[in-house]
Amino acid sequence: MKPQPFDRSKHIYRNNDFAELIKDAVRFFNGTPVHPLPLPEAFDGTGVYALYYTGGHGLYEKYAQLNRLAYSHPIYVGKAVPRGWRQSRTTGNRTEASKELHHRLREHVRSITFGQDLVLADFSCRFVIFEHEASDMIGTVEAALIKHHKPLWNTVVDGFGNHDPGKGRYQQARSDWDVIHPGRTWADKCQGTPKVRPAITAAIASHLQLLG
Repeated sequence: MKPQPFDRSKHIYRNNDFAELIKDAVRFFNGTPVHPLPLPEAFDGTGVYALYYTGGHGLYEKYAQLNRLAYSHPIYVGKAVPRGWRQSRTTGNRTEASKELHHRLREHVRSITFGQDLVLADFSCRFVIFEHEASDMIGTVEAALIKHHKPLWNTVVDGFGNHDPGKGRYQQARSDWDVIHPGRTWADKCQGTPKVRPAITAAIASHLQLLG
């Protein structure tokens, strides 16, 4: 094959249909039912979800105000992908048989329950289940929602979605979320130097000024 001169334009992928597909998925997401946590029953599926806050915590009063009329401002957006997804080892098209999405929401229920000054009844969720080949859209739709909404626990306060790093990995610092809402036992084992609470709350206040 004969070498060609470098031309950046020959490497750019453009497809308006792809952009419209993501917009359509986001519109569908925004129209799905909102449920209180915890969910009343287990279900199969992988996909994308959002958490909404409507409680009385002083740090999140702005979210509560915006979401009481309509669930329009998620405090957190996340995804649950099929097992083996990152290594491309998913088992055919059996994504509908996985309970990863339900398991992920259940993990968040535990975090909120342990988190200081948080009340589980103040949180609700909505989600979209992606099955078969559509599961390839999960990461892209999650990214689109985060880019649009800039949820606080995704963009300013890191760590809500973290897992226990496991034995031998506790040299890292506690996350911002665990500084603001201590209570997860595994986070208390982290030995690194975390951010101080005033710096985190100041960042939260600045972010909330941009909402609504």
